[in-house]
Amino acid sequence: MQKTRQQILEILFEQENATVDDIVSNLCEMRGGKITSVTVRHHLAKLQEEGLVSEPIMRHRSSPGRPSHIYKLTNHGASFFPNNYQQMTTKLITHLDNTLPQPTVNVIIEGIADDLASEAEIPEGTIQERLEAVVHFLNSKGYDARWESNREGHILHTQNCPYHHAAQSNEHLCQLDMRLIASMLGIIPRLQSRISQGDESCSYLIPYSDSE
Repeated sequence: MQKTRQQILEILFEQENATVDDIVSNLCEMRGGKITSVTVRHHLAKLQEEGLVSEPIMRHRSSPGRPSHIYKLTNHGASFFPNNYQQMTTKLITHLDNTLPQPTVNVIIEGIADDLASEAEIPEGTIQERLEAVVHFLNSKGYDARWESNREGHILHTQNCPYHHAAQSNEHLCQLDMRLIASMLGIIPRLQSRISQGDESCSYLIPYSDSE
């Protein structure tokens, strides 16, 4: 990634949110030189296109003056930085496996998936409309999702796994995603590829229905 954009991501990660002026000030300090707000806005626009930085939110001042806009990392952007959630998730799933019967663990995983699907509130509609809503929800959770159609049906791709390292050592999280997608769409998809097995994305085929 271009160095200035990487530095902007680091600033937003450390500060949680920042204005263009904040970013300019931090970059000047980091680089020991000047950078213009125009250049920073250009890099922010590129980061937004990549889904790493959110759309700016207007922040009104308590004192006279023009309101400013604040920028934050998206879930996808935050996933580029290390945290201890992966390790904690792995330990939690391992502990469940070691202390509870397998059917009980499956019920817990399915319950989590169903809770998430309920949170998504996918509206009734065509499969294409539901896929759009599913992609929107998954992207809000950091999955970097998209969908496309081919001769067999519709394929849902998730190109970022929010718990990639944990999923490599435990298949329960992959099962959670399968259950989540099935619950949101009302259709059981066919798993075609998995990031945890070295593929570029987790891909799910939703075959065409008789009515399509």
